[in-house]
Amino acid sequence: MKRSPFASAFVAALVLVLALLPVLVPNAAILTYAIFTLMFVAIASAWNILAGYSGYVSLGHAAFYGIGAYALALFAKWWDIQTGGYATFLDVVLAGFVAALFAVPIGLISLRTRKHSFVVITIAFLFLLQLLAFNLNSLTGGSAGLPLPAPPWSGFFYSVPFYYFAFLLAVVTVAVSTWVRHAKLGLGLLAIRDDEDRALGFGVPTGVYKLFAFVLAAFFIGIAGAFDGYFSSYIYPQFAFNPVLDVTMAAMTFFGGLGTVAGPVVGAIVLEPVEQLLAVQYADLALVLFGAVFLVVMAFLPRGVMPSITDGLRRLQAQRAVAVHAEADVPLAKGAQDSP
Repeated sequence: MKRSPFASAFVAALVLVLALLPVLVPNAAILTYAIFTLMFVAIASAWNILAGYSGYVSLGHAAFYGIGAYALALFAKWWDIQTGGYATFLDVVLAGFVAALFAVPIGLISLRTRKHSFVVITIAFLFLLQLLAFNLNSLTGGSAGLPLPAPPWSGFFYSVPFYYFAFLLAVVTVAVSTWVRHAKLGLGLLAIRDDEDRALGFGVPTGVYKLFAFVLAAFFIGIAGAFDGYFSSYIYPQFAFNPVLDVTMAAMTFFGGLGTVAGPVVGAIVLEPVEQLLAVQYADLALVLFGAVFLVVMAFLPRGVMPSITDGLRRLQAQRAVAVHAEADVPLAKGAQDSP
C-alpha cells in the first residue's frame, strides 16, 4: 500500500523531533523516559515480526533479552573491561548476535509446535534459562548478578549517548520490520499466519521463514537486553529473564495493532511512559493498572488502535463518497422529471 504524503510528512517530523529531543528538552528525567520508550519501540517491533506477521505468539522472547544482557556482562568479565565508552555499544550489538545464535536451536525445537503448545514451550525455555542464571554461580554470579562496564559520562550527558543508541536501534528495527512486511518474506509469513498448511502446499518454505522471523526478533531483543544492562551497569537473573517483559511487549503490540508496522510503535510510545509513571507513583499497583488499561483496550478496540483508526477513516470516506453521489443524483433526477 502506498503511503500518503501526510503520513510520510508526519513520520519525517516525528523522526526529526526525536533526533533533536536532547537539545529541545535538556531534562535528564524526560530523557530517561524517552530512552526506555525507544527501547520498547525496538522490542515491540521485533516481537511483532514473529508474532504479528507469522501468528506465532511467543511469551518467552524475554529469554533473549537476558541472554543479550549476560553476554555483554561476560564479555566485560572475560576481556577485563572495567570502564565502558562508545566502543561498548559495538559489544552491545555483538551481544545481539549471541542471542540470535542461541535462538537458532531454541527456534528449531519450539517451532515444531503450534498455537498454545508453542506459547507454553517458549515460556518453558524462559524459565529454564532463568533457573540456569540463578544456579550457574561461577558463570552468571547467581542471585548476586554481574556488573557491567561503568559508562565514563556524568551529569545530564550521561544519558545522551544512550538516548541516541536507543533512537538508532528503534529506527533500524522499525525499518527492518517495514522491509519484512513488504518483502517476499513478509508475504510468506502472512500466509503462514492465515493458513500454514495451505501456505506449505503452495510452496512457501514455512520452516525457514518462521525460523528467520524467530531469530530476527531474538537479535533485536538481545541488543535491547545488553543495552539496558549497560545503561543500568548491573544485571540480576530475575530482571534479565523477566516474564513481565513478554507481557509488556505483547501488550504494546496488541494495543497499537498486531501485524502492523505502526502498531508496536504507537503502543510503545503511549504505554511505556504510562508504565514508567505508574511505577513511580504506584509501585505496587503499576502492573495491575497497566493490565487493566490493556484489557479495556482489547475489549473495545480488539484489533488495536491503528487498525481501528484506519477502519474508522475508511468508513468515514465511504460515507462521504455515498453522500456526494447521492447529492449528484438529485439534480439529474429532477432534470429527468422536468423534461417533456
